Amino acid sequence: MRVFVETAGGTKSRPQLEAALDYARPGDVLVVWKLDRMGRSLVDLIDRVQALQGRGIGFRSLTESIDTTTPGGRMVFHVFAALAEFERDLIRERTTAGLATARARGKQIGRPTVMTPERVAHAKELHEAGVSYGAIARTLGVSRATVTTALTSHLGERK
Repeated sequence: MRVFVETAGGTKSRPQLEAALDYARPGDVLVVWKLDRMGRSLVDLIDRVQALQGRGIGFRSLTESIDTTTPGGRMVFHVFAALAEFERDLIRERTTAGLATARARGKQIGRPTVMTPERVAHAKELHEAGVSYGAIARTLGVSRATVTTALTSHLGERK
């Protein structure tokens, strides 16, 4: 028995899950704590479990008591997977609605911009004086991309 522990959360890469999937051999049973540890969407979850089954590897989820090595377990897996995706979609919808409500009330969402109107005006003056975007970025202490975005949106030009 080998244990893989994923310490990072979120929807990005999960190296320990990938390592566990690579390590599993025919006849093994991959055990996860919760169903959402295996996949982030119904399609992803089903694809991963079907890929395991195609390789002769079983799947168990401890929290949901799912064991795909049995026909009943496979049926329960599909039902729980659908419910898990439904719940995730509800959370996404609530989050989107909450952000829209906050924007409607005038709340600033996300990081504040580093290019204040004064900095944009300074960048515009430097640009009109023939200073390169890179030099403007170094002068203002921001990235070239930030300068390019700010000047493009304010000057309506392409660079």
